Amino acid sequence: MPNLETLAVVLEQPERLSLQRLPLTPPEPTDVIVDMEWSGISTGTERLLWSGTMPPFPGMGYPLVPGYESVGRVSYAGPDSGLAVGQRVFVPGARCYGEVRGLFGGAASRVVAPGARLLPVPESLGEQGVLLALAATAYHAIAAPAASTPAHAALRTESSATAAGAASATATASANAASAPHVELIVGHGVLGRLLARIAALGDGSRPVVWETNPVRHTGAEGYGYDVMQPDDDPRRDYRTICDMSGDAKILDSLVARLARGGEIVLGGFYHEPVSFTFPPAFMREARFRIAAEFQPSDLAAVRDLLDAGRLSLDGLITHCIPATEADSAYRTAFGDPSCLKMILDWRTLS
Repeated sequence: MPNLETLAVVLEQPERLSLQRLPLTPPEPTDVIVDMEWSGISTGTERLLWSGTMPPFPGMGYPLVPGYESVGRVSYAGPDSGLAVGQRVFVPGARCYGEVRGLFGGAASRVVAPGARLLPVPESLGEQGVLLALAATAYHAIAAPAASTPAHAALRTESSATAAGAASATATASANAASAPHVELIVGHGVLGRLLARIAALGDGSRPVVWETNPVRHTGAEGYGYDVMQPDDDPRRDYRTICDMSGDAKILDSLVARLARGGEIVLGGFYHEPVSFTFPPAFMREARFRIAAEFQPSDLAAVRDLLDAGRLSLDGLITHCIPATEADSAYRTAFGDPSCLKMILDWRTLS
């Protein structure tokens, strides 16, 4: 069995981060030990933890190990883990650091985690595997089980088809999608917004629009079936489905003004301030609001199906990769440089 010690990113308090050696919890028969290769830095949840603006929730507190976007190799597999030594897996976090909280615990050179929580990923995906959590979050926003439109069900049906077959199911899904509403407007062209746009564009006849106010982030849509523009350059006021990925708690009134009657606004960001809207315009449009929370295992599996089928690409989204020994500067760049779409830490020399 590998050494039960790890080098982890530890947020000791807001804006104070260091690499620390921590003991690991011994694995149970259902657990595996994973030697990490890469971990991503989330500009949503992790930014709030880093800045100290995360609203209180059960289990919240410092010190903590962040991270829920990690990829590594199994170096030990418990007899009941369902995994094998040498497999590359996606790790959505870990709680294995004793008194140091795992929120969500993926930013470490080695972790102990239940095999059932991990997702095997193909070798060809490489460091892009860290994007699976964001892709699953985007997929969950458009295809959440609570969604009422046939388009969402059609996309979920399509994604479950294998690359080799299920032609009739795909044809049926495409036919349903052609006549049903899709996410037509997306707010924010960060990584999450780009992934949502790429997934939304898979619907037959769908060409989403993405609003982005920062000109630095206007590129990157070419070849993916959607358009990027400034909000003031968009004349439409009849969107049937709008998804906000900005996390701006004050944006709802401007989105309601662009909504068709009976349209839906999906809140896909995380809002650390109270979210409110002016009631009369929403009443006149009979607006519907839906919150898309964290992804589920079925969303991860659906994204993997889309990748395996060659329908979804993760290219062009990781812009920065820095050795994990430089974690402090990596976090500051990830949160402060608008040209940084996705920062990942490279753990391969430390695991």
